[in-house]
Amino acid sequence: MLKKLIIIFAVILIGGFLYWQNLNSPIDADGQEQIFIVNRGETVKQAAENLRINNLIRSKFYFKYKVWRENLKIQAGEYLISPKLSAREIIKILTQGDAISQEKSIKIIEGWNNKDIGAYFEKNNIIPAKDFLPLASAPLNQWKFNFAKPDFLNDAPKQADLEGYLFPDTYRIFKETAAEGIILKMLDNFDKKLTPGMRAEIKLQKKTIYEIVIMASIIEKEVRSTDDMKIVSGIFWNRVKSGVALNSCATLAYILGVNKAQYSLKDTKVDSPYNTYKYRGLPPGPIANPGLNAIKAAIYPEDTNYNYFLSDPATGKTIYSKYLEEHNVNKLKYLK
Repeated sequence: MLKKLIIIFAVILIGGFLYWQNLNSPIDADGQEQIFIVNRGETVKQAAENLRINNLIRSKFYFKYKVWRENLKIQAGEYLISPKLSAREIIKILTQGDAISQEKSIKIIEGWNNKDIGAYFEKNNIIPAKDFLPLASAPLNQWKFNFAKPDFLNDAPKQADLEGYLFPDTYRIFKETAAEGIILKMLDNFDKKLTPGMRAEIKLQKKTIYEIVIMASIIEKEVRSTDDMKIVSGIFWNRVKSGVALNSCATLAYILGVNKAQYSLKDTKVDSPYNTYKYRGLPPGPIANPGLNAIKAAIYPEDTNYNYFLSDPATGKTIYSKYLEEHNVNKLKYLK
């Protein structure tokens, strides 16, 4: 009888221990991170209740007991909490004050130019445009940063600025980060994305990184998909090689500050070194900050029989043609 009682007691103890341990385990191994806010003056009981409501912990009691047992204090703040974390890991985050409220997330879109980025910073209260633009738009021969100039800028003309090199991506920055710190993050990202293999290929083609960035910036503004970028890159590089004008509408949009489905003859004659209808070859600098797909397309163009293309304003689809006559028919069909 005694032996049976001992076995029952042992089973209860083991079961209780496993149950207690289970209360600490993550509630959802496939769950997504979410913002969790602890308001100033909020009690442990309230925090536990909110965690349970948001499906972040298994047990309010376990959470409250562990905080009480270890004599911890929940700190107010905005946190990024994952249901993949154990209750103890969540307690550690909330009691150590690992809040994200001292950080901001910024998202730079592919194809934005420096003015677009400055306007975005100002609109979202990140930094004033007047703090950002003078640095981003200053010629490289007037470099005034506290960090060393990245080597990928070495083949850029001295009068060039950072247009094209501020890599589009999502960044997390501290609220107090100055314009220089944000620019450094972008340049570091560009440096990492431009791999040694890509740099070697550029050199093998006897091109410069600056030329690639210029071409990538045009491609970025001309077409959307990765496949289209590669084809358009081939068309444009063939035009450069043949000594004919690029005829890029994206460069007209850059000059005129307006996007049109079709530009007028007058538009194509505007006198600007960025007018690729008037002047042959690449423009003197990038017209935007291209993303990785556009940069790769500029480095690795696709060779096709196409010589012309246009974008259908209604669908965004790129329409290709081999001959000028065919291209003119497509213009009448899609752009009128």
